[in-house]
Amino acid sequence: MSQQQGQIDPRGPQFNAVLTSAVLALSLLTAPGAVGVTLLAVQAVLFALGVGLGVQRTPAAWLFRRFVRPRLAAPAHGEDPQPPRFAQGVGLGFAVVGLVGYAAGLPLLGLVATGLALVAALLNAVFGLCLGCELYLLLRRATGSPAQRRTTANA
Repeated sequence: MSQQQGQIDPRGPQFNAVLTSAVLALSLLTAPGAVGVTLLAVQAVLFALGVGLGVQRTPAAWLFRRFVRPRLAAPAHGEDPQPPRFAQGVGLGFAVVGLVGYAAGLPLLGLVATGLALVAALLNAVFGLCLGCELYLLLRRATGSPAQRRTTANA
């Protein structure tokens, strides 16, 4: 089955979550030192790119399209890129809180925020459960018009 225009391969964000998990795990292992904080800052930039450019225009998306997707069968269905884009914003929020914690001399805050981001990334990487995407859908249902709520409920 082919993807509709504007839709993304749902395996792309999961691949991104694998990469994100690796960066965040290394950040936690080396924090609160310079390497750990730098890795968290790099991940924050990557999250910001996902929010600003869209998840289909990130370095991870390029890696997925170039090296992973050619080795896979076509996806059974496409996915709206907005929920994963929102999830990148949630990840960015946790990364910024972590960086602020480290900068303010509160390493526990940095570690906890980074750890929470890592848990979310691992859930997506391992189980395909995108917490940020689910939050996006819940917010859409709660704030949308009745027609939008019906549409997202059927998604």
